[in-house]
Amino acid sequence: MTEPTINQLFDLSGRVALVTGGAGYLGSSMCRALAEAGASVVISSRNLERAESAASELPVVGESRHFGVVLDHTDEESLKAGFQASIDQAGQIDILVNNGQGGPAKDWTNVTGEEFEQQLRNATGYFLLSRCFRDHVTARSAAGSIVMIGSMYGIVGSYPEAYADVCPASPVGYHALKGGIIQMTRHLAVYWAFDNIRVNCLSPGPFPNDSAPAEMVTRLKDKSPMQRMGAPHELKGALLLLTSDAGSYLTGQNLIVDGGWTAW
Repeated sequence: MTEPTINQLFDLSGRVALVTGGAGYLGSSMCRALAEAGASVVISSRNLERAESAASELPVVGESRHFGVVLDHTDEESLKAGFQASIDQAGQIDILVNNGQGGPAKDWTNVTGEEFEQQLRNATGYFLLSRCFRDHVTARSAAGSIVMIGSMYGIVGSYPEAYADVCPASPVGYHALKGGIIQMTRHLAVYWAFDNIRVNCLSPGPFPNDSAPAEMVTRLKDKSPMQRMGAPHELKGALLLLTSDAGSYLTGQNLIVDGGWTAW
């Protein structure tokens, strides 16, 4: 067997990736990574115009094409319709990135039971969409890669001092959600390995956007071993490792990109 080169291992030419929430802060950078590696990218959003606009801005490499579809992963009917629309437009799906996130940002002091469950519906959507993907890939006798987007807060507890007197604490429902997604990754990976489908999780650390309270960001920087926050492009390499042949022997893993936060 001829050993593949690094360029060959990371090349996604001829593959199609579906990224939920791909027009968002981190999602847009991840979509660019996939497109730059040669993949065709389907961006999903609850708003078609936003999805199509984001897809139109992606770089085109070779014969790749990019699309936008409506898909609300917290609504089962919308999820199924959006997945089918992705196949109808792109022809196939080879990579699924479960990145979309929705739900109230209530902390433990005032979140209601219904609001807590709203957060957990993201995990339900991740599972249902992953199962649609698994069935689609196996029906084609193909190989596939699923990447769940987790969080360092699915592994460690919150940092109360970062939020005190500045903003609400990190949502308890979000922590429960992300911890569950990491464990679901392991579960699906062992069941679907025989189907030639890899399932991994990518867990970002602190990647606050421009709207985050400045004092909270400063406190997080002080806590971080690297004394800074992450930039969206710093997820691109990790995502390509998990989605490409460079990670062909990786499944059931949680890759943490957090500037050393969870090393404390």
